[in-house]
Amino acid sequence: MQALFNSKGYHIANFNNNQLYNTLGDNIGHYLDSYQIFIDMDGKYLGEILYKNRLIFNNSSPYKSINFGMHGNYGSIGSYGNYGNCGSIGLLANYSDVNL
Repeated sequence: MQALFNSKGYHIANFNNNQLYNTLGDNIGHYLDSYQIFIDMDGKYLGEILYKNRLIFNNSSPYKSINFGMHGNYGSIGSYGNYGNCGSIGLLANYSDVNL
């Protein structure tokens, strides 16, 4: 399991077995290895990992207009607790925090 944070350092999601879960443990997305991106439960581009543990939305991603289809709901993994703040980073141009 990998904890993911936003640009401000707040714990926003968990990544486990190619599935994305919110901090309460609910399945909120899927990872597509071949594209190295996350999609939401409706198959739309959700974001990608930058700096090893930041879940960030690329505003200029070529995948924003593609629907990858629904991949099912993998249920809940439960809460892994609060990882606290891992520190703020600056965002690159054309990137923003993921809106979960």
